[in-house]
Amino acid sequence: MPAEIIIRQARRDDLAALIAMFAADDIGGHGDTVAADALPDYLRAFDTIAASPDQTLFVADLAGEVVGTFQTSITTTLAGRGASFMIIEAVQTRGDMRGRGIGAQMIEFCIAEARRRGMPRVQLISNAKRKDAHRFYQRLGFEPSHLGFKMALK
Repeated sequence: MPAEIIIRQARRDDLAALIAMFAADDIGGHGDTVAADALPDYLRAFDTIAASPDQTLFVADLAGEVVGTFQTSITTTLAGRGASFMIIEAVQTRGDMRGRGIGAQMIEFCIAEARRRGMPRVQLISNAKRKDAHRFYQRLGFEPSHLGFKMALK
């Protein structure tokens, strides 16, 4: 019987696996690297996320190995009568583990958690280049509804 995926909050000792997963992402273009001089940046980000009551970094653990990750943020807006909702970000499945249902388990975990907390919706954004990911999210019930914009500040 294959090992079961466990979704759990990320720990500092997961950082090497998480950094490697992001650094191997050819599409993301976030400048992630396994270079040792970048570690303080990742540690600072991890500590910021861990200290926030509204952000959580998760991993998908398979027999003690990190095979996926995602981050959730809870935001509250005045629009929608002050509703709080979950934003799902940085969804990543390790390259050699794709196609095994890990991504679906991670997203289903988010949806269940948002429902448990009484939130009216979950939302996510995905890089416009990730056509396979878009089909995946639509199969899970997400609908493309907005057009996003960003500006790099240097």
